[in-house]
Amino acid sequence: MHVPPFARAICLLGVVLSIAACGKDEAQAKDKQAGDRPIPVTMEVVRQQPWSDTILALGTAKARESVTVTAKVSETVQRVHFDSGDEVAKGAPLVTLTGQQQQASLTALEATAAEAERMYKRQSELAEQQLIARSSLDTQRATRDATRAQVAVVSANLADRVIRAPFAGVLGIRQVSPGTLVTPGIAIATLDDVSRVYVDFPVPEVQLANLATGQALGARSNSYPGRTFEGIVSTIDARIDPATRAVTVRGDFPNPDRALRPGMLLEVQLSRPERQALVVPEIALVQVGADTFVYRVKADGSVERPRIEVGGRTAGKVEVSSGLKAGDRIVVDGTGKLSIGSKVVQGAPAQAQATPSATQG
Repeated sequence: MHVPPFARAICLLGVVLSIAACGKDEAQAKDKQAGDRPIPVTMEVVRQQPWSDTILALGTAKARESVTVTAKVSETVQRVHFDSGDEVAKGAPLVTLTGQQQQASLTALEATAAEAERMYKRQSELAEQQLIARSSLDTQRATRDATRAQVAVVSANLADRVIRAPFAGVLGIRQVSPGTLVTPGIAIATLDDVSRVYVDFPVPEVQLANLATGQALGARSNSYPGRTFEGIVSTIDARIDPATRAVTVRGDFPNPDRALRPGMLLEVQLSRPERQALVVPEIALVQVGADTFVYRVKADGSVERPRIEVGGRTAGKVEVSSGLKAGDRIVVDGTGKLSIGSKVVQGAPAQAQATPSATQG
């Protein structure tokens, strides 16, 4: 019997569609079976372990005392008594400003004050002999006191022309020369007491209960590879920064050789005593934004994802402050292919198994 060509094409198309539908059904069935199959992962039971961690933070060195030396008056520099980098004692003269006018005024006032003193003594003798009225003696006493006050004012003004070191320390780079006109606020030099330095560094709020004054500190600088500077915790700030949830801790470091300088970046290490803590491998953590999770295995083999708080970290291990308890089973390796409710089974993850075969090939 003759079959038209278009009829044969329709029959062939129907056969192809039937075969494709059968293949699709078989693939869906296989996918369903694979979806119900537990995912092989590496699991671990959370236990209390001895834990001794260190808190690491970055801080900037500050001088024990630090000031920018300036003048109190507008005047020309007459003499500079220091060089850049000098170490000076407290009260040492640094700069002398021109003060001829004040010196001349002081000389004249001192002479006036001396004359007023002589007149007062003379009138005191006359008053005792009742040769002058007591009111005249009172007037002369007031004149004497006024001239004394004027001398004190000019003397103080003249003393401001000699700028002295407010404390012992090391001077920075000199900013003035003889003849320079200085005004209040113009820097003459910096002065730092670096016999001891302070280092302020942040510590997370969760570590606050483990902080105490007097704890030992170690600090390292890239400027001195292999050297550790030793200090102690001197102050813990009374406030916690609400933005960073960290408290500022101040370390006090002796600096007898002046190796540490203000502004130097230091890595500070605070060692804590050994204690019992919940410790899990760092690879088990799942970070979502600012929150940290782990996959915890339930009794039926499915997983849930509780949020945890992390304490210290060291050598691939982390301390769990909250969110887990001893005896919980968590997924350590293979978390990347899990979602909440997934079924898991103890075994090497698929990606770990694929690596040796790929190497053999």
